[in-house]
Amino acid sequence: MELLTSLVIGLLVGAGVYLLLQREVLRVVLGTMLISHATNLMLFISGGVKRGGPPIVGRGIPTAGGGLAYTDPLPQALILTAIVIGFASTAFVLVLAYKAIQSRGSDDMEDLRSVEEPHE
Repeated sequence: MELLTSLVIGLLVGAGVYLLLQREVLRVVLGTMLISHATNLMLFISGGVKRGGPPIVGRGIPTAGGGLAYTDPLPQALILTAIVIGFASTAFVLVLAYKAIQSRGSDDMEDLRSVEEPHE
């Protein structure tokens, strides 16, 4: 399971980098989103795919060694935080790109890089 998820992470990062290298603003934003999702998956896999009870004392699943198995809540908390930050930054970049496209009349990154006024 972890190997398959690692391959999916690599595919998402590869597609994200490919989209980041494009000239259109929307593709750059989509590439950033894909890399953000790949990072979330990487954080999820870093906790390991294991079964256990909720991290509440006394409610874990008994193991063969006599202890209790708990799932690690830290990767889940990190992913939740990363999702919120990724959503906020994506919304900000989309609004910024929309305003830039409205003022310049083009979604090409080369046109947006110039400091001169657009030719009409």
